[in-house]
Amino acid sequence: MLEEVTVLAPATVANLVCGFDILGLALEEPCDKLTIRKTRRGIRIINLDGYNLPLEPEKNVIGGALLAMLEETREEIGFEIESTKVIKPGSGIGSSAASAAGAVIAANHLLKQPFSTSDLIRFAMCGEQVASGAKHADNIAPAIMGGVTLIRSSFPLDIIGIPAPPLFVTILHPQIEIKTSNAREILKKEILLKDAAIQWGNVAGLVAGLMKGDYELISRSLVDVIVEPIRSILIPGFDLVKTVSLETGALGGGISGSGPSVFMLSHDLVTARKVEAAIIQAYSGLNIDFHTHVSTINNQGVRFI
Repeated sequence: MLEEVTVLAPATVANLVCGFDILGLALEEPCDKLTIRKTRRGIRIINLDGYNLPLEPEKNVIGGALLAMLEETREEIGFEIESTKVIKPGSGIGSSAASAAGAVIAANHLLKQPFSTSDLIRFAMCGEQVASGAKHADNIAPAIMGGVTLIRSSFPLDIIGIPAPPLFVTILHPQIEIKTSNAREILKKEILLKDAAIQWGNVAGLVAGLMKGDYELISRSLVDVIVEPIRSILIPGFDLVKTVSLETGALGGGISGSGPSVFMLSHDLVTARKVEAAIIQAYSGLNIDFHTHVSTINNQGVRFI
Protein backbone atom coordinates (compact mmCIF):
# COMPACT_ATOMS: atom_id res chain seq x y z
CA MET A 1 0.00 0.00 0.00
CA LEU A 2 1.33 3.42 -0.95
CA GLU A 3 1.97 5.55 2.13
CA GLU A 4 3.40 8.68 0.48
CA VAL A 5 3.06 10.46 -2.84
CA THR A 6 4.36 13.71 -4.35
CA VAL A 7 2.53 15.78 -6.95
CA LEU A 8 3.01 18.96 -8.95
CA ALA A 9 -0.12 21.12 -9.06
CA PRO A 10 -0.32 23.65 -11.89
CA ALA A 11 -1.14 27.32 -12.00
CA THR A 12 -4.31 28.16 -13.89
CA VAL A 13 -5.94 31.06 -15.70
CA ALA A 14 -9.63 31.54 -14.94
CA ASN A 15 -12.37 33.38 -16.85
CA LEU A 16 -10.42 33.59 -20.17
CA VAL A 17 -11.65 37.15 -20.60
CA CYS A 18 -15.35 36.66 -21.39
CA GLY A 19 -16.06 33.45 -19.46
CA PHE A 20 -16.47 34.79 -15.92
CA ASP A 21 -16.59 31.86 -13.47
CA ILE A 22 -17.10 29.30 -16.26
CA LEU A 23 -13.88 29.02 -18.29
CA GLY A 24 -10.32 28.18 -17.27
CA LEU A 25 -7.09 26.61 -18.49
CA ALA A 26 -4.10 24.93 -16.86
CA LEU A 27 -0.51 26.12 -17.32
CA GLU A 28 2.62 23.97 -17.61
CA GLU A 29 4.48 26.42 -15.35
CA PRO A 30 4.60 27.42 -12.56
CA CYS A 31 3.60 24.51 -10.30
CA ASP A 32 3.33 23.91 -6.56
CA LYS A 33 4.81 20.78 -5.01
CA LEU A 34 2.94 18.74 -2.41
CA THR A 35 4.05 15.58 -0.64
CA ILE A 36 1.27 13.78 1.21
CA ARG A 37 1.55 10.79 3.49
CA LYS A 38 -1.04 8.74 5.35
CA THR A 39 -1.34 9.07 9.12
CA ARG A 40 -3.66 7.56 11.68
CA ARG A 41 -6.01 10.54 11.92
CA GLY A 42 -6.23 14.31 11.57
CA ILE A 43 -4.61 16.67 9.12
CA ARG A 44 -1.16 18.16 9.66
CA ILE A 45 0.13 20.82 7.28
CA ILE A 46 3.84 21.62 6.99
CA ASN A 47 4.77 24.71 4.98
CA LEU A 48 8.15 24.47 3.26
CA ASP A 49 8.01 27.98 1.81
CA GLY A 50 8.03 31.52 3.14
CA TYR A 51 4.36 32.42 2.77
CA ASN A 52 3.33 31.58 6.36
CA LEU A 53 -0.09 30.25 5.37
CA PRO A 54 -2.31 29.01 8.22
CA LEU A 55 -1.48 25.60 9.66
CA GLU A 56 -4.97 25.01 11.09
CA PRO A 57 -6.78 22.74 8.60
CA GLU A 58 -10.00 24.73 8.79
CA LYS A 59 -8.16 27.91 7.75
CA ASN A 60 -6.02 26.41 4.99
CA VAL A 61 -7.25 25.51 1.49
CA ILE A 62 -5.47 22.16 1.69
CA GLY A 63 -7.19 21.37 4.96
CA GLY A 64 -10.58 22.54 3.72
CA ALA A 65 -10.38 20.23 0.71
CA LEU A 66 -9.14 17.21 2.66
CA LEU A 67 -11.66 17.66 5.47
CA ALA A 68 -14.43 17.53 2.86
CA MET A 69 -12.93 14.34 1.46
CA LEU A 70 -12.54 12.69 4.87
CA GLU A 71 -16.21 13.34 5.63
CA GLU A 72 -17.10 10.96 2.78
CA THR A 73 -14.58 8.20 3.36
CA ARG A 74 -15.20 5.25 5.64
CA GLU A 75 -11.53 4.83 6.50
CA GLU A 76 -10.10 5.95 9.83
CA ILE A 77 -7.23 7.89 8.34
CA GLY A 78 -5.44 11.20 8.35
CA PHE A 79 -2.87 13.01 6.24
CA GLU A 80 0.37 14.90 6.70
CA ILE A 81 1.09 17.37 3.92
CA GLU A 82 4.35 19.08 3.04
CA SER A 83 3.53 22.08 0.86
CA THR A 84 6.06 23.99 -1.21
CA LYS A 85 4.29 26.85 -2.93
CA VAL A 86 5.81 28.34 -6.05
CA ILE A 87 2.57 30.02 -7.15
CA LYS A 88 2.38 33.13 -5.00
CA PRO A 89 -0.86 33.46 -2.99
CA GLY A 90 -3.00 36.27 -4.32
CA SER A 91 -1.30 36.21 -7.72
CA GLY A 92 -4.46 35.57 -9.74
CA ILE A 93 -3.13 32.39 -11.35
CA GLY A 94 -4.85 29.85 -9.13
CA SER A 95 -2.55 29.53 -6.12
CA SER A 96 -5.31 28.31 -3.81
CA ALA A 97 -6.73 26.02 -6.50
CA ALA A 98 -3.34 24.39 -7.02
CA SER A 99 -3.06 23.59 -3.31
CA ALA A 100 -6.57 22.17 -3.09
CA ALA A 101 -6.37 20.24 -6.37
CA GLY A 102 -2.97 18.75 -5.61
CA ALA A 103 -4.10 17.68 -2.15
CA VAL A 104 -7.23 15.82 -3.26
CA ILE A 105 -5.53 14.13 -6.23
CA ALA A 106 -2.71 12.88 -4.02
CA ALA A 107 -4.98 11.81 -1.17
CA ASN A 108 -7.31 9.96 -3.51
CA HIS A 109 -4.31 8.07 -4.90
CA LEU A 110 -3.28 7.01 -1.39
CA LEU A 111 -6.85 5.84 -0.74
CA LYS A 112 -6.73 3.64 -3.90
CA GLN A 113 -8.84 6.11 -5.88
CA PRO A 114 -12.35 5.64 -4.48
CA PHE A 115 -13.50 9.08 -5.70
CA SER A 116 -14.39 10.27 -9.19
CA THR A 117 -13.00 13.36 -10.90
CA SER A 118 -16.27 15.14 -10.16
CA ASP A 119 -15.94 14.22 -6.47
CA LEU A 120 -12.39 15.56 -6.36
CA ILE A 121 -13.42 18.85 -7.94
CA ARG A 122 -16.25 19.12 -5.41
CA PHE A 123 -13.86 18.52 -2.49
CA ALA A 124 -11.31 20.99 -3.84
CA MET A 125 -14.02 23.62 -4.21
CA CYS A 126 -14.37 23.45 -0.41
CA GLY A 127 -10.74 24.51 -0.26
CA GLU A 128 -11.48 27.43 -2.57
CA GLN A 129 -14.27 28.45 -0.22
CA VAL A 130 -11.70 28.81 2.56
CA ALA A 131 -9.67 31.17 0.36
CA SER A 132 -12.37 33.32 -1.20
CA GLY A 133 -15.64 32.54 0.57
CA ALA A 134 -17.13 30.94 -2.55
CA LYS A 135 -17.11 27.43 -4.01
CA HIS A 136 -16.05 28.21 -7.57
CA ALA A 137 -14.49 25.68 -9.95
CA ASP A 138 -13.03 27.78 -12.77
CA ASN A 139 -9.49 27.28 -11.45
CA ILE A 140 -10.07 23.91 -9.77
CA ALA A 141 -11.42 22.13 -12.85
CA PRO A 142 -8.47 22.82 -15.18
CA ALA A 143 -5.99 22.17 -12.35
CA ILE A 144 -7.43 18.68 -11.90
CA MET A 145 -8.48 17.83 -15.46
CA GLY A 146 -5.87 19.76 -17.41
CA GLY A 147 -6.46 21.67 -20.64
CA VAL A 148 -9.33 24.11 -21.10
CA THR A 149 -12.50 23.48 -19.13
CA LEU A 150 -16.05 24.79 -19.25
CA ILE A 151 -18.13 24.92 -16.08
CA ARG A 152 -21.65 24.54 -17.48
CA SER A 153 -22.99 24.24 -13.94
CA SER A 154 -21.46 24.37 -10.48
CA PHE A 155 -24.47 23.07 -8.54
CA PRO A 156 -24.78 20.32 -9.60
CA LEU A 157 -21.35 20.00 -11.19
CA ASP A 158 -21.31 19.70 -14.97
CA ILE A 159 -17.82 20.27 -16.36
CA ILE A 160 -16.72 19.75 -19.95
CA GLY A 161 -13.18 19.55 -21.28
CA ILE A 162 -12.75 21.78 -24.34
CA PRO A 163 -10.23 20.69 -27.01
CA ALA A 164 -7.91 23.51 -28.02
CA PRO A 165 -5.22 24.14 -30.63
CA PRO A 166 -1.63 24.88 -29.55
CA LEU A 167 -1.66 28.08 -27.48
CA PHE A 168 1.08 29.88 -25.59
CA VAL A 169 0.36 32.02 -22.57
CA THR A 170 2.32 35.08 -21.50
CA ILE A 171 1.71 36.07 -17.88
CA LEU A 172 2.46 39.41 -16.24
CA HIS A 173 2.34 39.29 -12.45
CA PRO A 174 2.60 42.75 -10.86
CA GLN A 175 3.78 42.39 -7.27
CA ILE A 176 0.62 43.82 -5.76
CA GLU A 177 -2.21 41.97 -4.06
CA ILE A 178 -5.87 41.89 -5.02
CA LYS A 179 -8.10 39.75 -2.82
CA THR A 180 -10.64 37.69 -4.76
CA SER A 181 -13.37 38.64 -2.28
CA ASN A 182 -12.67 42.36 -2.82
CA ALA A 183 -12.55 41.96 -6.60
CA ARG A 184 -15.99 40.34 -6.47
CA GLU A 185 -17.47 43.03 -4.26
CA ILE A 186 -16.87 45.81 -6.79
CA LEU A 187 -18.73 44.04 -9.61
CA LYS A 188 -22.15 45.26 -10.67
CA LYS A 189 -25.06 43.30 -9.25
CA GLU A 190 -27.09 43.82 -12.44
CA ILE A 191 -26.07 44.03 -16.10
CA LEU A 192 -27.83 45.32 -19.19
CA LEU A 193 -29.42 42.72 -21.45
CA LYS A 194 -27.54 44.10 -24.48
CA ASP A 195 -24.23 43.60 -22.64
CA ALA A 196 -25.24 40.07 -21.63
CA ALA A 197 -26.02 39.24 -25.27
CA ILE A 198 -22.60 40.50 -26.38
CA GLN A 199 -20.93 38.45 -23.67
CA TRP A 200 -22.86 35.29 -24.55
CA GLY A 201 -21.78 35.69 -28.16
CA ASN A 202 -18.15 36.04 -27.18
CA VAL A 203 -18.24 33.00 -24.88
CA ALA A 204 -19.85 30.89 -27.60
CA GLY A 205 -17.38 32.22 -30.16
CA LEU A 206 -14.41 31.46 -27.93
CA VAL A 207 -15.53 27.89 -27.28
CA ALA A 208 -16.22 27.37 -30.99
CA GLY A 209 -12.86 28.90 -31.89
CA LEU A 210 -11.01 26.62 -29.49
CA MET A 211 -12.80 23.51 -30.74
CA LYS A 212 -12.26 24.41 -34.41
CA GLY A 213 -8.68 25.58 -33.93
CA ASP A 214 -9.70 28.92 -35.46
CA TYR A 215 -7.22 31.48 -34.14
CA GLU A 216 -9.01 34.41 -35.75
CA LEU A 217 -12.28 33.46 -34.09
CA ILE A 218 -10.50 32.99 -30.76
CA SER A 219 -8.93 36.43 -31.12
CA ARG A 220 -12.10 38.36 -31.86
CA SER A 221 -14.01 36.51 -29.11
CA LEU A 222 -11.54 37.51 -26.35
CA VAL A 223 -13.63 40.52 -25.37
CA ASP A 224 -15.24 41.21 -21.99
CA VAL A 225 -17.82 44.00 -21.72
CA ILE A 226 -18.96 43.19 -18.18
CA VAL A 227 -16.14 42.38 -15.73
CA GLU A 228 -12.90 43.69 -17.25
CA PRO A 229 -14.00 47.35 -17.50
CA ILE A 230 -14.51 47.36 -13.72
CA ARG A 231 -11.71 45.13 -12.44
CA SER A 232 -9.05 46.56 -14.74
CA ILE A 233 -8.95 49.77 -12.70
CA LEU A 234 -7.38 47.72 -9.88
CA ILE A 235 -4.37 46.79 -12.05
CA PRO A 236 -1.88 49.61 -12.77
CA GLY A 237 -0.93 49.75 -16.43
CA PHE A 238 -3.53 47.23 -17.58
CA ASP A 239 -4.55 49.15 -20.72
CA LEU A 240 -0.89 49.73 -21.64
CA VAL A 241 -0.08 46.02 -21.30
CA LYS A 242 -3.04 45.00 -23.40
CA THR A 243 -2.26 47.53 -26.12
CA VAL A 244 1.41 46.59 -26.53
CA SER A 245 0.55 42.89 -26.44
CA LEU A 246 -1.99 43.16 -29.24
CA GLU A 247 0.37 45.36 -31.28
CA THR A 248 3.07 42.68 -30.88
CA GLY A 249 0.80 39.93 -32.23
CA ALA A 250 -1.05 38.44 -29.25
CA LEU A 251 -4.43 36.94 -30.05
CA GLY A 252 -5.87 38.70 -27.02
CA GLY A 253 -6.09 38.38 -23.29
CA GLY A 254 -7.09 40.08 -20.10
CA ILE A 255 -7.18 39.70 -16.34
CA SER A 256 -6.27 36.27 -15.01
CA GLY A 257 -8.94 35.37 -12.49
CA SER A 258 -9.49 38.37 -10.24
CA GLY A 259 -5.96 39.70 -10.87
CA PRO A 260 -3.49 41.20 -10.46
CA SER A 261 -1.92 38.90 -13.08
CA VAL A 262 -2.66 39.61 -16.73
CA PHE A 263 -2.48 36.90 -19.41
CA MET A 264 -2.08 37.06 -23.17
CA LEU A 265 -2.60 34.20 -25.63
CA SER A 266 -0.43 33.68 -28.69
CA HIS A 267 -0.54 31.03 -31.42
CA ASP A 268 3.20 30.24 -31.23
CA LEU A 269 6.12 30.44 -28.80
CA VAL A 270 8.02 33.06 -30.80
CA THR A 271 5.11 35.48 -30.58
CA ALA A 272 4.56 34.72 -26.89
CA ARG A 273 8.21 35.58 -26.17
CA LYS A 274 7.93 38.81 -28.20
CA VAL A 275 4.81 39.70 -26.21
CA GLU A 276 6.72 39.06 -22.99
CA ALA A 277 9.53 41.37 -24.11
CA ALA A 278 7.07 44.10 -25.07
CA ILE A 279 5.32 43.81 -21.71
CA ILE A 280 8.62 43.97 -19.82
CA GLN A 281 9.66 47.08 -21.73
CA ALA A 282 6.32 48.80 -21.18
CA TYR A 283 5.86 47.82 -17.54
CA SER A 284 9.40 48.67 -16.48
CA GLY A 285 8.48 52.35 -16.64
CA LEU A 286 5.74 52.09 -14.01
CA ASN A 287 8.00 51.66 -10.96
CA ILE A 288 6.16 48.48 -9.90
CA ASP A 289 7.94 45.20 -9.27
CA PHE A 290 6.70 42.39 -11.51
CA HIS A 291 7.41 38.91 -12.80
CA THR A 292 6.60 37.33 -16.15
CA HIS A 293 6.07 33.73 -17.27
CA VAL A 294 5.61 32.09 -20.65
CA SER A 295 3.89 28.71 -20.68
CA THR A 296 1.98 26.30 -22.84
CA ILE A 297 -1.34 24.73 -21.86
CA ASN A 298 -0.97 21.81 -19.45
CA ASN A 299 -3.25 19.07 -20.77
CA GLN A 300 -2.66 16.71 -17.85
CA GLY A 301 -3.43 18.78 -14.77
CA VAL A 302 -1.95 17.63 -11.44
CA ARG A 303 0.82 15.12 -12.13
CA PHE A 304 2.77 12.66 -9.98
CA ILE A 305 6.54 12.78 -9.63
